[in-house]
Amino acid sequence: MSAEAAALRLGTTVARTAADIWLGGRRRQQERHLPLAELVRVRVPGLRLQRSVERQFGQITDAVFDRLEPYLEHEFRGLDESGRQAVIDAVCDTFAQADLSDEAVLAADANAAELIRRITGSVPAPVGLNEAESRLYEVLFAECVEYYVRIVRSLPVFEERAAAELLARTATLGAEVARLLERLPDRSLLAPDGTDQDTAFRRRYLELVSRDLDEVELFRRTSDRAAGPRVRLSAAYVSLRATGDDGSRRRTVRSLSRLRPDMSDWEEAGGESSGMRVEAGLSGASRVLLRGEAGSGKTTLLRWLAVTAARGAFSGELSDWNGLTPVFVKLREYSGRTPPNPDAMLDGIAGPITGIMPKGWVERQLDSGRALLLIDGVDELLDRERRAVRDWLRRLLVAYDKVRVVVTSRPAAAGADWLRGEHFTAMHLDRMSPPDLAAFVRQWHQAVRELGDDLPCPVDDLPLYEQSLLTSLKDRPHLQSLAGTPLLAAMLCAMHLNRGRQLPRDRMELYRNALHTLVHDRDADRNVPSAVDSKLSLSDKLVLLRDLAWRLSDNNRSEISVEQAAVHVGRKLRAMRHLDGLEGGQVLDQLRHRSGILRSPAEARLDFVHRTFQEYLAAEEAAEEDRMGSLVGRAHLDLWRETVIMTAGHANARQREELLGGILDRAEREPRHARTLRLLAASCQETLPEVSDGLAVRLEEAVSCLLPARRPTDPPALAAVGTSLLRRLPRSLGELTEKAAAQTVRTVALIGGAQALGLLAGYADDARGDVVEALIEAWGYFDADAYADEVLAEVPLTGLQVKITHSGQLRAVGRLPAVDDLWVSHPVTDLTVLTELHPLTQLTFAQLRGEVDLSKLESQTSLTRLGLLGVASPKNLDVLGALPALDTLYLSCHGLNDLREVRLPTALHYLGLLSIDASLDLARLRHDQIIWLGLMMKGVRLPRGVEALTGLPQLQYLYLARADVAAWLETAPFPPPTVTSVNLAECVLPDDPAALDIPGVSITFS
Repeated sequence: MSAEAAALRLGTTVARTAADIWLGGRRRQQERHLPLAELVRVRVPGLRLQRSVERQFGQITDAVFDRLEPYLEHEFRGLDESGRQAVIDAVCDTFAQADLSDEAVLAADANAAELIRRITGSVPAPVGLNEAESRLYEVLFAECVEYYVRIVRSLPVFEERAAAELLARTATLGAEVARLLERLPDRSLLAPDGTDQDTAFRRRYLELVSRDLDEVELFRRTSDRAAGPRVRLSAAYVSLRATGDDGSRRRTVRSLSRLRPDMSDWEEAGGESSGMRVEAGLSGASRVLLRGEAGSGKTTLLRWLAVTAARGAFSGELSDWNGLTPVFVKLREYSGRTPPNPDAMLDGIAGPITGIMPKGWVERQLDSGRALLLIDGVDELLDRERRAVRDWLRRLLVAYDKVRVVVTSRPAAAGADWLRGEHFTAMHLDRMSPPDLAAFVRQWHQAVRELGDDLPCPVDDLPLYEQSLLTSLKDRPHLQSLAGTPLLAAMLCAMHLNRGRQLPRDRMELYRNALHTLVHDRDADRNVPSAVDSKLSLSDKLVLLRDLAWRLSDNNRSEISVEQAAVHVGRKLRAMRHLDGLEGGQVLDQLRHRSGILRSPAEARLDFVHRTFQEYLAAEEAAEEDRMGSLVGRAHLDLWRETVIMTAGHANARQREELLGGILDRAEREPRHARTLRLLAASCQETLPEVSDGLAVRLEEAVSCLLPARRPTDPPALAAVGTSLLRRLPRSLGELTEKAAAQTVRTVALIGGAQALGLLAGYADDARGDVVEALIEAWGYFDADAYADEVLAEVPLTGLQVKITHSGQLRAVGRLPAVDDLWVSHPVTDLTVLTELHPLTQLTFAQLRGEVDLSKLESQTSLTRLGLLGVASPKNLDVLGALPALDTLYLSCHGLNDLREVRLPTALHYLGLLSIDASLDLARLRHDQIIWLGLMMKGVRLPRGVEALTGLPQLQYLYLARADVAAWLETAPFPPPTVTSVNLAECVLPDDPAALDIPGVSITFS
């Protein structure tokens, strides 16, 4: 009997017994022996309700199966087939004989342990089981009774006269029971042995951890409607990335003229982070210091680790952690007092049950090496308290050296080497890449479904909200750039949900909300000691941060020494009379550790966690201090572009006139900077709350001078103006030159959004070559299906190569009957999509991955040119011989050891073999029609079997890359006698150049 079959039988037994209680009733004992389907038909009116009830109990069966199958998979390894069968039969027989009626459950006070005791006293124990089988029987029976009692307690009371109404309300019963069982901790023989009291307390403690830590706040305070409801953390959790941390992490320099990223960035392989999943990093070390900026997900990760450990539900890299007992310590609860001794470590999470904890229980967990110590928030303590925590942790690990430990902190409060003496591995939580952000948005909306009526929209509308937000993130780079942490991404999700699928028109409100959340609100909400004790209000903190941001920008810098920053803060504090007595270094330390805005990119250095915040705050300071003249003088510099744009949003009416009027005046006086200045002035329209009639006319004239786009550098510069530019662009390209029309298409594509998509649809009837190529290229910036239907369906694509950069395009290309030439540049593992495409003549896969089944190629019999590149291990290579028109083939030889697997088509004239290694023997290459042969080695070498190339009678052209030509000349005829032209690239050549003077052969070098 397999673990799956056993788990299914037990799940069916538990669910069937529960159905007996709920559906059978006390008055119809004879019905209790009916099969479940028959019992439902007897007791439930109406076919639809019958089907619904059957589904609910099916879900209950599945929930029990999910709990038992992994455990049985482990335990069955030590039993033979007959032993497995005997144990499962014994559990089911005991269930059948036991009194599990509602009276019996009530008599036991619905307590599983008491019910088990009563059943054990009244039902004979199974006979014929050995010691291991008996032990497994006892555990399985106790577990099934535990599930049964939980299920019965969750069933609604049955009243026959209200049967129809009550049954109609059971649509979520199965899901609710599944969720209830999912939260139960794992009962596993992997758990450490102990006294009977230890085992019972551990189970009760794990159940409490599993329930009480399994919640997360999904709404931040982004509007009056966001009240902060919470849902299951296990439903909302998204895996993050982390990298090794040596303390020298520096900010990636932001491109100043950043193009709008295309949709390929949202594919998993296109992610910007090179880090591993944090679970993989944790699995490789027993002691980890996990550092991350404010809102990066440190606390959420620790809570998830605690909940998952309590349930024994780890998989993949962390599967070895199942059986560990989590001990979660929130350091902020120990501010002003000594960190806890082991016997007090449960006070914060399990305080209500610590009074019944067996003496020394925590110490035994730690000493056994089966404890998982999770210490959260080094940064949330005062500086002097952090030193005490390190000493406390050092002493603890000396006493219990086998315990697994994860400690979290913001980087400013604990350097990468803070615990290096205790052999901790330092890791850093990375910013979310686009694929991570997309996964977060999807999971957030899935989790929020549980709020039901507490949502500001109908539950059924959530998929629309999710898709709308993802579209906004993909269309608006500044949103994607800002939402790099779970905290800020959750803030965006909540703002979007609360506002009915709307986000702020410009970035100003978005940045303001993010700043207030990071700088003040989050710590205040959580009662962080170092924040509660502060004399600084939100306004005070922003004044100091604004001043620091301006000083950095004023000196064209993005970072400053901590010492110099303290001097600046001290000077500003002296002007803030209500804060008299505060010292600059002390206040700066608080801002570094708790504001969430400052960080230390290197030892004794300071910068803003995101350049956007420096620019926003510097802009606010410029408006507050009326520095318009300074900004006008620097407006032509790329470094000041964003600060100028946001200052226009902060400024009052007089300041806006001075700022924008001054920039446009400079454009008229300084031809060298005229275009840059006009672009900047036009871009300011994004943040302007209002503008006078006279200035509006000047801005319109400035935009007119910029259009149409002509040069390749024009589209990104014009796209930076934003969506307001779209109304100035032509609805038809007929009056533009071909070059200007193509650059206009690229400009619209880089702006993005629904309005841009409509404009491009109007350009689809332009058949000029450059325009069509630009329209094809623009596909990567929009939803693949929508763009295919609205734009490309009207474009003449026959004979033009269509480049596919992400999987959405590959799925959508079947909508385009005119496509006959595809170049697929993103990773592909499955060619099934080929069966849905119209006939192709040319096809290239640039990144095949995994074991790719090539049999799907047989549907594309019109192919004349085919490229199969990448690091795949292809199967069914003989299908190539079934492509009658194939003239040109480029084939990666990765994983290919024998050319006899390849059946080449008769019509083939051009063959390129790539990634040839030492295992591939060219002696197997046979073909009478090959004219051109390309051999590209994987590392410099002489291919095996080159002498056999003399057997290719039509071979005239030979291309070699990374080949050892010197060795070839010594071992075999070079080139083969029929070859008249050889091209060499990165090859090893003979010492004597004259050796390559071969009569009748032209040799060139690439």
